[in-house]
Amino acid sequence: MNSPLVAGVPAAGHEPAERRPTDWNTQSMQRRIRRRYAAERRFRLMGLLAVLLSAGFLAFLLVSMLTAGIGGFQRVQVALPIDFPAAQLEVAPAQLATAGADLALSGAGLEGVTGLAAVKAFGEDQPVIAESAWLTVRDAIKADPTLLTRRAALYVPAAPGIEEAYKATGEPAAEQMVQRLKAAGAIRSGFNWGFLTGADSTDPTAVGIWGALKGSLLTMAITLLIAFPVGVLSALYLEEYAPKNRWTDLIEVSINNLAAVPSIIFGLLGLALFLGTFNLPRSAPIVGGLTLALMIMPVIVIAGRNAIKAVPPSIRDAALGVGASPVQVVFHHVLPLALPGILTGTIIGMARALGETAPLLMIGMRAFIVQAPDGLNAPATVLPVQIFLWSDQVSRGFIEKTSAAILVLLAFLLAMNAFAIYLRNRFETRW
Repeated sequence: MNSPLVAGVPAAGHEPAERRPTDWNTQSMQRRIRRRYAAERRFRLMGLLAVLLSAGFLAFLLVSMLTAGIGGFQRVQVALPIDFPAAQLEVAPAQLATAGADLALSGAGLEGVTGLAAVKAFGEDQPVIAESAWLTVRDAIKADPTLLTRRAALYVPAAPGIEEAYKATGEPAAEQMVQRLKAAGAIRSGFNWGFLTGADSTDPTAVGIWGALKGSLLTMAITLLIAFPVGVLSALYLEEYAPKNRWTDLIEVSINNLAAVPSIIFGLLGLALFLGTFNLPRSAPIVGGLTLALMIMPVIVIAGRNAIKAVPPSIRDAALGVGASPVQVVFHHVLPLALPGILTGTIIGMARALGETAPLLMIGMRAFIVQAPDGLNAPATVLPVQIFLWSDQVSRGFIEKTSAAILVLLAFLLAMNAFAIYLRNRFETRW
């Protein structure tokens, strides 16, 4: 039986058949190609719109926070004339050079002297100076004891109503007082360094974030020192050494479930374990760090396992081939190559812990702290809790302080994320 084709070649005496238009150049195929290209253009357009929408929401958030919080970094001061010889403060100059200077000035009635000077200078109709103004006068006397022998005009913090009227709009009486002070050259504004160096207060003009910021730093340090080594070693063991059986499968499922547990559950665990069982001090950075370490440890384990699993098997085989022991393979080759992913996951977990409020409220880190903590066992609070407490205040003066504290928290989070990107680019290895 003769075949016209052998292995795709026309047999002798047979001419090749005339080519017919195939489906790829027909009109129907051209329409399908145009539809595919149009669908691809629509997909790219939707992706671009999604990016622009996300960037727009981010810009709106940042602009709104900057608009509301930039005033928190500004301080309005009023010149308060005080006749110290007429006040007859019973304070010896020698007492001002001792550690009991604050107590001596407080016992001498300095707060009352400051209030009477304000009433004499500005009247009783409108509060002009803040409740904490006498603290500024106290510090000025400590810095220059000769003030007790003369009359002086000291710049003290303005009252919240005067501060609002000076920055934007306020009550008509406050605005009239501001105009009067401007005409006399007795009011000024500047950067509020006290907001960055002070702690909590009942007076919105005297509050600061350093106490909460230092508490956050101490808490995050405890969290990192506990969660990072335990999480990385757990990931190494589960990925490199643990046998594959039902127990390791149960452990893996439990870790995945713990990563999805609501954060307040870890707060209840910290309350029962660290405060109830171990009797650790309430509202202390060490308790907050231990609680947050339990919360982010599953995240570090999962990120570490994924980073270790991404190391090519050829790296392990090559290291074993040149005589490295299994431990040397893990710590000299696998772990350094997986370190960028592990560090990135750790920083992301730390950023999540920094913004948590619920677990820290459960262990009592919502105390009124007027001084920055001086140790891991000292009473402290953290930035998210401080923001929560200020947002619940009735006074309008706390509104811009809350927004300013949010800006500081956002800057902290952005710095941590930038550090994660730097670590990833610094240690990343391409193969």
